[in-house]
Amino acid sequence: MPNIPDSTSAAAPASLIDSPQAAWRLLTTLGLVVLGNSSMYVVSVVLPAVQAEFGVGRADASLPYTLMMVCLGLGGIWTGRMADRHGLMPVLCVGAVAVCGGFVWAGLSGSIWGFGLAHGLMGLIGSSATFAPLMADTALWWNRRRGIAVAICASGNYIAGALWPPIVQRGIELIGWRHTYVMLGLVCGVGMLLLAMRMRQRAPLAQTDAAPPPAAPVASAHGTAYGVAPTALPLDRSRPFGLRPLHAQLLLCVAGVACCVAMAMPQVHIVAYCTDLGFGAARGAEMLSLMLACGIFSRLVSGVICDRIGGVRTLLLGSALQGVGLALFLPFDGLVPLYVISAMFGLFQGGIVPAYAIIIREYFAPQEAGARVGAVITATLIGMALGGWMSGWIFDLTGSYRAAFVNGMGWNLLNLSIVGWLFWRVRQQPAVTARPQHSPG
Repeated sequence: MPNIPDSTSAAAPASLIDSPQAAWRLLTTLGLVVLGNSSMYVVSVVLPAVQAEFGVGRADASLPYTLMMVCLGLGGIWTGRMADRHGLMPVLCVGAVAVCGGFVWAGLSGSIWGFGLAHGLMGLIGSSATFAPLMADTALWWNRRRGIAVAICASGNYIAGALWPPIVQRGIELIGWRHTYVMLGLVCGVGMLLLAMRMRQRAPLAQTDAAPPPAAPVASAHGTAYGVAPTALPLDRSRPFGLRPLHAQLLLCVAGVACCVAMAMPQVHIVAYCTDLGFGAARGAEMLSLMLACGIFSRLVSGVICDRIGGVRTLLLGSALQGVGLALFLPFDGLVPLYVISAMFGLFQGGIVPAYAIIIREYFAPQEAGARVGAVITATLIGMALGGWMSGWIFDLTGSYRAAFVNGMGWNLLNLSIVGWLFWRVRQQPAVTARPQHSPG
C-alpha cells in the first residue's frame, strides 16, 4: 500500500485522480462503510426481541430506527461540512467512538427510549461519518470511472446489510441481543479507528472539468445527451437542470425522501413481516441479507451503467424498477416467493442512492460536493426513517402490511415523477458557452 502523507489540510495533487493510490483509498473506504453502517441493519433484526422485552407496539419498536435515520441524515450535513473543512480523518475518528459507544449504550439500555437515543447517537455522529462524506470524497478521487467507484463505496452499505444481520441473529440465539450489541460495538469501533488512519490525505480539488468524464451529461446543439463526442460544450454548473442551484437541490432532496420511504418498507420490516406470517425471525433475517447482497451486485452494475448514461437516467431506471419490486410483494406471501422477491427488490433498487452522488458531481460545483451530497443523502435517510416508522404505524392501524406496501408504491411514484421531470429538463436545456467554473451562490 502506498504511503499517505500525514497532512490533513493539503489537497492531493490532481495527478492522483484515477491512480493506484485512489484504488487503495477506495478499498479503505469500503471497509469503513461496512463497519460504520452496521447499525442501519442490525436494528431491524433485533426489532422483534426488543418489542417483546420492552412490551411496546410495532410503531414504537420502529422508533429507534426512525430516530437513528433522522439523526444520520442530519449528521450527514454536519460531517460533510466538517470533512470539506478539516479532512476526513478527524471526522472518522469521532465517528468510530460514537459507533462503539452507541452499541454499548443500546446493549445496556433499560427502556425503548434509551435504546432509541443510543441509535440516535450512532446515526448523528457515527454512521453519518461513513456515508455521505465518503461518497463525496470518492467522487473527487475519480474521473474516468467515477460511477463504478462511487458504486463500490456505496455497496459497502449493502455489504454491511448482507454481513451483519445473520451474524447478529446468530448472536441473539447464542448470547442474547444485549451482549451481541456490546461485542459488535467493540469490533466496529476499533476497526473504524484503524482504517481512519489511512484517510489523512485530502481529496484532489484541482480537477479539470472542461472535458467531462464519459458519464457526465454535456450540452450540444441538439439538447443534452450522454456519451457524445468530447468536443461538446461543458455543463453550466451555475444552472443545474436550467434551475437555480437551491431549487435543483430541493427537488433532489424531495425525490430522495420519496424513493427511500418506499425503500424502507421491505428493508425495515421484512423480519417482522416474516415473523407475522409464521416463518420466524431467522427466515426474515436471511431474506434481508439476501436482499442487500443482491443490492451489492445492483450497485456495482448501476455504477457501470452510470458511467455510460449518466446519473439522471440511472436514477430514473432504478426508481421505475423499485416500483415494480414493491408491487410484487402484494400478491405473493409464500416463503419461497418472498425469498425470490427479496432478491429481485435488492437487484432493482441498489443503484438509486449512489446515483444522487453522481448527479451532484455532474451538475454542481465540485468544491461543494461534501455539503451538497450530504444534504441529498440526508433527505434519503429521512425518507428511510419516515418510511420505517410509517410502515409500523400503518401496521398498527390495519393489522397487516398490505396497506404499507401500497403506501410505499405511492411515494415511489412521486420520486419517479420528479426524476422524470428533471430528465425532461436535461433534454430541453439549450447549448451553453464555455465559461470559467465558479461556486454558485
